[in-house]
Amino acid sequence: MSTTSTFGPTTTADEVAAAFAEEIKDKIVLVTGTSINGIGFDTARVIAKHAKLVVITGHSEERLKLAEEAIKADVPTANIRRLIVDLGSFASVRQAAAEVNSLPDPLHVLINNAAAPIGPFKLTADGLESQMALLAAKTDTYTPRVVFVAARAHRMCSGVNFDMLTKPEGAKAVYNTMDVAAQVKCANILIASELARRGKSAVNVYSLHPGMIHTNVHQGPGVELRPIYQAAGIMSPDGRPINGPGRTWKTIPQGAATTVVAAFDPHLDAFSGAYLDDCAVATDTVAPHSADPEIAAKLWVTTEEIIGEKLSFEI
Repeated sequence: MSTTSTFGPTTTADEVAAAFAEEIKDKIVLVTGTSINGIGFDTARVIAKHAKLVVITGHSEERLKLAEEAIKADVPTANIRRLIVDLGSFASVRQAAAEVNSLPDPLHVLINNAAAPIGPFKLTADGLESQMALLAAKTDTYTPRVVFVAARAHRMCSGVNFDMLTKPEGAKAVYNTMDVAAQVKCANILIASELARRGKSAVNVYSLHPGMIHTNVHQGPGVELRPIYQAAGIMSPDGRPINGPGRTWKTIPQGAATTVVAAFDPHLDAFSGAYLDDCAVATDTVAPHSADPEIAAKLWVTTEEIIGEKLSFEI
């Protein structure tokens, strides 16, 4: 099933936002991970052209301020609110959530775009492995949305390693950074499907593959991801992306397009829990270990145990 027939691999986020301008109008949207030269930034930028408010998040006040200034330089009418949050800290996340809940109007769309950089083993402030670490807007005609940015890379692992989640220090000796990165994408898809099941009628949820995009995570000196991509033959020694058979890098605006589709395409209302790729539903391409409902339920319960809180939906 396609979402909008004119959308595809080369569609840009600007084009999607223009097509769904009426759907975006009057909405309050939160996007995590919005540093300049990333797909979260471009997602926030195009949504800000039409939305009532876009909340951008990050752990650096300086980088958030730069992102806000860049968005307003392109969209002078943009209404932006900066929100400091360290996604590696439960306390910081809860504080940020309380701030969002205190806004005068409810959140309509939550876009989980941020991810920990791929790199060596390290723990969060709460002792977890670093990579693994709305409802009031519901009306008779609108259901809030949650979007998880995942990746095709979810196929590159055998599934979520629950020991990594619950006993991370014990997994340090066998830590493989790319395998864990793939597990994170797997977990994103599983949580999206379980959230869709548990939040039926209260919230619509989607996961997606944005594409291979040359963003800020590949740039600058000492970037840990670059040697991995170079060894795989998909990036040149000087850090330029290399296309190949079945592998075409997208621009940042193209990479943000599927996220905006997932957040606003009304055709998706009947497909909560779907996985998108190239702006279209592609749930049938999800690997079995990322589509197993029993694993998804186990991951949900394990997550509740880790955070020490039961998550429920009341409408």
